[in-house]
This record gives sequence, structure tokens and C-alpha cells, in this order.
Amino acid sequence: MEPRSFGPLIRMAVDAGVDMVQIREKDLPTSAILELVASFLRVTRGTATRVVVNDRLDVALAASAGGVHLGGQSMPVDKVRAALGPGGAQSFWLGVSCHSVSEVGAAEAAGASYVLLGPIFDTPSKRIYGPPLGLEVLAQAARNCRIPLLALGGITLERVRPCIEAGAAGIAGISIFQRPDASLQSLKDLRREIDEANNLVLDTAW
Repeated sequence: MEPRSFGPLIRMAVDAGVDMVQIREKDLPTSAILELVASFLRVTRGTATRVVVNDRLDVALAASAGGVHLGGQSMPVDKVRAALGPGGAQSFWLGVSCHSVSEVGAAEAAGASYVLLGPIFDTPSKRIYGPPLGLEVLAQAARNCRIPLLALGGITLERVRPCIEAGAAGIAGISIFQRPDASLQSLKDLRREIDEANNLVLDTAW
């Protein structure tokens, strides 16, 4: 998708109540990524939607984004947390991509603000990470995780509730937001399903 075409999609995500948008344009030059982040921030200004930048801590800080998301080849989360200092601990989110229960525990211990765990279900873009983890592994990872854990990989509207019931705080995805039939109403339905599933889990636990 061309960077200039992101605007309407981000606006739609904001209007639907999406909590966070991650910029994953890994191949753009620094100036182009900065421009893209700035455009996202203009759309999300004054809303609850936070913009985080994949891997590029320098870009995230320069653009005053809401956080950085770290992958397996990124700077270690504890080093990033230390570089931010005490003042940045609350306002700047550090997300980490995880592919196992042990990685979730390590990311939390190192100071992550949230983690993505996946792939939970089969999805072409995540097959390089091996077979899907499944809901049982998601539940195991969530059991002792005290920070938000988001389920990633093969997420559909019908799979939201099982993920929340397994312990996920929410979901993350790419294709679910960019499919040809994606609309403001479909994203609102997704938001509502997450909220209703979370309320159901809370009511049951209570």
C-alpha cells in the first residue's frame, strides 16, 4: 500500500476506536518514515489512538510518536528502557513481538509495556515463524503476564472472543484491517466484539 493511501484507513481506524497503530514501513528512508509518522500523528491528534514505530527508536523519538515496537533483531527492550530514563517510562510505550511463552516472560521482565504473541492461527505472512501456536499456548502465556498481551496471526472477527477468553487483552493484525471489504462498520464491529468479550471474561471472573 502506498504511504499516501494510508490517510483514509487511519482515519477509519481512529473513528472505530482502534487503540494503537503501528508503522511497519521498514524499507523507507528515514526522511520518508518521519514524514509518514508525522502524517499519522496529525490524524490521531486529540484521540485515544496511539502511534508506535516499528524498530526505529530514533524516528519515534524525533517525531514524538507514542512508542516503538521491537522485533527479534531490534535493540533489546531493557536497553531502550534504560536509554529513555525514568521520565520516559510511563509516556512512551515499548512493544515486543514474541513467538513463545518464554519470550513473553522475558519481554515483560525486561520492561516491555505490551507484547504481541503470534502467530496464534495460521496466516501466510507468519509462516516463517513456524506452525501456529494455538489458543492453548496463548492461554499459557497470558496466565502469568501482567502487561497487555495481544494475539496476532490469522485473527478474524469470529476468533476475537476465543482469544480474549484465553487471556489476551486484545488483538493485532494486518489483513483484518486492510482487506477489500474493510469499512468503518466492520472495524466498529471488531471493536465491539473485543469490548464485549473482555466484559464477559470480567463478569465470569467476578
